[in-house]
Amino acid sequence: MTSLNRSTSRRLKKLTQIPSIWEGDRRPLLSAAETTNSEAKGECILWVDGSQGIVRGMDVISPDAGPEAIVRTLMRAMENPHSPAKPARPQRIVVRDREIQFYLRGVLQDLDIAIDYVPELPLIDELFRSFAEIIDSQTPDLPPQYAQALEDKALAIWQTAPWEFIQEQQILSIEINKWDVGTLYASIMGMLGMEYGILLYRSEDSLKRFRSAVLQDGESPAHLEEAFLKQDCLFLTFEREDDFDDEDEFDDLADVDVSEVTPNFGNIHPLEGLRAVLYEEEAQVMFLALESICRFIRDHGSQLYSDEFPSLSHRYRISLPKPKESTKSVAVTISTMPELAAELEEMAEVEGAESELDGVGSTLFHSLRDDLIPEDSFLSLGVISWEMLEYLRESVNYHPVGDIEQVGDGLPVVLIQTSRPKAKTVIENLEAAGGLKAICFNPGTDPFDGDRYDLGLLQTHNGELFLFGEFLDDDPVHIGARKKWNQRCKNTKGYCGLIIAKGLTGAARGNPQLRDMMALFETRSLSPKDLGIGTFQLMPQFETE
Repeated sequence: MTSLNRSTSRRLKKLTQIPSIWEGDRRPLLSAAETTNSEAKGECILWVDGSQGIVRGMDVISPDAGPEAIVRTLMRAMENPHSPAKPARPQRIVVRDREIQFYLRGVLQDLDIAIDYVPELPLIDELFRSFAEIIDSQTPDLPPQYAQALEDKALAIWQTAPWEFIQEQQILSIEINKWDVGTLYASIMGMLGMEYGILLYRSEDSLKRFRSAVLQDGESPAHLEEAFLKQDCLFLTFEREDDFDDEDEFDDLADVDVSEVTPNFGNIHPLEGLRAVLYEEEAQVMFLALESICRFIRDHGSQLYSDEFPSLSHRYRISLPKPKESTKSVAVTISTMPELAAELEEMAEVEGAESELDGVGSTLFHSLRDDLIPEDSFLSLGVISWEMLEYLRESVNYHPVGDIEQVGDGLPVVLIQTSRPKAKTVIENLEAAGGLKAICFNPGTDPFDGDRYDLGLLQTHNGELFLFGEFLDDDPVHIGARKKWNQRCKNTKGYCGLIIAKGLTGAARGNPQLRDMMALFETRSLSPKDLGIGTFQLMPQFETE
């Protein structure tokens, strides 16, 4: 048994001992309906001065916490009690649990406090009855009769992953005409890999106003928050069950197991603000909307995967779970809105074009493009074993180059790791450029400060050169990596590869695993002489206001 330090005991004995009897207990926090048939999600420790009728200390703890927790709360009740109580030490403590009684007797034996057992604790009993009433009076996040159905439907949406092929501006109209709801306008979030979910706007005007506010260049966070709260919509969002404050500590949410994903429902209205609760009619509307989206994607998924946003419409009759009224089912019509999608896309392009005219640009090596590889990507030169190469050829987006003689320790590769959505964009852009023709390293200079660079370049089959890395010519780490690269390319007779991986913001950052690798482009390595361009010079780029 853990005991108090002697210095702690001496400090506690200096507290004034008052002629009071304190009640102490540890119980589950449950509503009245749950007290007999549910497991507690948390427990409450209470220390009450029965003589004065005041709570001196209270803590909510995990059910797994050990008996030390009740002592910690007791020490705070003595030294730092809740107002209006003052620091003091009781003459007597009563508990209704024999194990707690024996434990406290052992720990507090030097404090001259009598610790007794009683079968009932009237004051604490009354307090816990009050807690149960408060819990019972709270509005649940979802109506009980719809909670399970909505959570199941949300997870069905998650597994369908409509954001894989539907962009945020590609709006779906959902005509319900029930409970004073006409048509909802569904915007699907997630293709950018930032937040996943569905916004169900009650009007087309609210959707347009919010998108316009977000797109305006120079908006302050306060203005964006105001625009956010002026939306008129229901929402479904997803988060990781065990979230962290530091976003870099876990993978892109799309990469985690479905068992770790939690759906959140709510409502936003200009006069109500954000509310993480759905009432019955809202829950019914949300269920109909999610079910119609699931069915629509099931029936038209192949058409929605096309490059163009097609004009589609489908009418469904959807049964409500546990309806309380005579209406057992509702007819819902869901349609794509290609004209609205084009309007929203044009709005974004106009705002983007205006923002590009502001300010002064950075510098760029003349005649090189730097818009293929995202700026925050992780980059490395390395090698993959021949066994891993065979695995990648079968499991990822694979672009072969021909027969490669397996000589040496493996295939030399450039690995670029970014987020999943950005990785998809890189792969698509490489494919659109005809594929990867070569990987090159070429000298570059900065005439302004005299620095010399070793530039990593990707040459595509349409003849363009993309910059993927700028390395100082005298960087010892890069010098070592380049020597190994050159030797391995010599072993493979010039064959090498480019791997595009996801997971930049997760635990695999800087060390992507096989499951994180999304594409393999086999290609050839070119020397500066083979490239035949000479030394690149760093040139300033100025943009007009």
